[in-house]
Amino acid sequence: QVQLVESGGGSAQTGGSLRLSCVASVALRSSPYRACMGWFRQPPGKEREGIANIDWDGKTNYVDSVKGRFTVSRHNANTTVYLQMNSLKFEDTALYYCATCRTGGVFGYWGQGTQVTVS
Repeated sequence: QVQLVESGGGSAQTGGSLRLSCVASVALRSSPYRACMGWFRQPPGKEREGIANIDWDGKTNYVDSVKGRFTVSRHNANTTVYLQMNSLKFEDTALYYCATCRTGGVFGYWGQGTQVTVS
């Protein structure tokens, strides 16, 4: 089964940077859920929201709140995804998750989450 592990979370000051990593198990290579990998976040007391994703061909998408500040990329035969977060704001504080999707944008596998705190 596909397993995802996030890392790189922690504390940062406003205006600072963090880079999150998500490593997928090799099972992703033969899974229909390799069509995209995405990042979600859940701020305290709020619902989880999608913020960025990248498809198999490298095309990226971002929500307006992070566009221009965050960059998603893939490495290691598309089994590793990164989220470079620059110009961090207080409202970026959240639990960040990575996930993988199949065609149609249906997400099927999720990581355990990594905490980002901006002060």
